Amino acid sequence: MKLLDLGRTLAPDCEVEYVGIRAGEKLHEVLLSEDEARHALETDDMFVIQPAHPWWSRQNWSNARPLPDGFRYASDCNARWLTAEELWALISPDEPHAAILPLPAMAAAQPAAT
Repeated sequence: MKLLDLGRTLAPDCEVEYVGIRAGEKLHEVLLSEDEARHALETDDMFVIQPAHPWWSRQNWSNARPLPDGFRYASDCNARWLTAEELWALISPDEPHAAILPLPAMAAAQPAAT
């Protein structure tokens, strides 16, 4: 879920102030790197990073598939985002909630006057 969508879902009347990217701030999270993917398997609902130990048996995950070379799972290549309705269904499945409010168009960042 995108951060602005999360904010609008949980606090629809909140004021949003655009401050730009701060020093050291990450724009995306890498959840499974290319290096980790070489040792990972995919099941229908998760990835399993296998340890590089002789006692580990791949038979534990006989229904899993190896990942292709160069595979990477990160937020910048996400094809599907959680919706407000899906979030509410996860945290309070028995209560109906209003749909997400539309986000205002983002204005181009202006340098601060000095």
